[in-house]
Amino acid sequence: MILRAGAGQLAQRTGFLTSLLVAGLILAGPAVLYAADEPAKRDDRPARGVAIYSEFSGVVVPVGESVRMDLTVENKGRQDEVVALKITSIPKGWKASLKGGSFTVTGVAVPDGKTRTLSFSAEPEKGVGPGTYDFGIEGVTTDGKLKANYSITVASRERSRLGTEDIQITTSYPVLRGQTDATFEFSLDVNNKMDADRTFNLAAQAPEKWEINFKPGYEQKQISSLRIRGNSNQTVAVSVTPPKDTTAGEYPILVRISSGESKAEAKLMVVLTGIYKLEAATPTGILSTDAVTGKPTTVSLLVKNTGSAVNRNINLSSFKPENWKVEFKPEKLEALEPNQFKQVEATITPAATALVGDYSVGLMVDGEKSSSKTVEMRVTVKAPTAWGWIGVGLIAVVIGGMGGLFAWLGRR
Repeated sequence: MILRAGAGQLAQRTGFLTSLLVAGLILAGPAVLYAADEPAKRDDRPARGVAIYSEFSGVVVPVGESVRMDLTVENKGRQDEVVALKITSIPKGWKASLKGGSFTVTGVAVPDGKTRTLSFSAEPEKGVGPGTYDFGIEGVTTDGKLKANYSITVASRERSRLGTEDIQITTSYPVLRGQTDATFEFSLDVNNKMDADRTFNLAAQAPEKWEINFKPGYEQKQISSLRIRGNSNQTVAVSVTPPKDTTAGEYPILVRISSGESKAEAKLMVVLTGIYKLEAATPTGILSTDAVTGKPTTVSLLVKNTGSAVNRNINLSSFKPENWKVEFKPEKLEALEPNQFKQVEATITPAATALVGDYSVGLMVDGEKSSSKTVEMRVTVKAPTAWGWIGVGLIAVVIGGMGGLFAWLGRR
């Protein structure tokens, strides 16, 4: 009977020890669920905005020749606009008009963010001599609150003095826009207006340290000249690469094409928006911290603009385990100049029900033009101090109980 009772007590105490071990395994292996805070998309356009422009703001033509070009009306705002148009300045001896198809246009409706293309034409009367003639165009919204003005300059020259009389250069896109680390490629159409075949020399004038290369259309080899048959044309690609440290702004490129004494020029423009890039890290470089369940802990974060453009409206967000809280101070950075940095405090509060163990918390920094950086922190959650002593006591009780059990069994 005594042996049976002893065996029963041993089974009871062994079951208690097994329960403690299972609880320890649960504490050591917490399940982690994440919830992502997605930053809302922004529309940075102004409420209203209207612009008028053409492919060329100035052209040179022989005396007596008419001028025709596309004129674009752009709505840069976030609401539809109706724009009244008129030619405000017409030089004496010239006729000018704005047309859409076969109609003379006095107004145009432009939805938000869209453009409308019209045709501007200027025709000199008989006897108009050489000179420089300016045409003014005005666009006004129906409520009169927005006004856009644009001017086109026509230089009329005698054919004997016109350097482009037998060379013509045209391009559909004289202005290209992009980040500083991009390569810009213009396409020029060079027309040999003479009957004879000729060799044309290619040259360009650009800002210092900019790289300019000429290539035949649809080929990769670099050239400095090309031969064009009489009364024929050929496409030339102009590849422009700015230095990576160039600041944002507008940069003119002048392309010169010559054959003998004849020459022609094409004015191109590269608009650099700069490079948008952000970096973020802790001041010490350590990517771990300790926390107590239900208690906040603060982590410092340094956010730096490592690009070449001003980065505005930088949002801070996080991905974290379920029921955790992450708060930033400040919640948003209005602007960071190139090479400027600011410190942000991130307060991380584990859930009150979080189990002891290691968790991952992502601190995300989102700027303009998809510039973003994520800092992943390892947060080690510990039990409150009182619970820690209780755990030590339980372990001591278990060890003492097991020691007494083995001593008693040994006497048996």
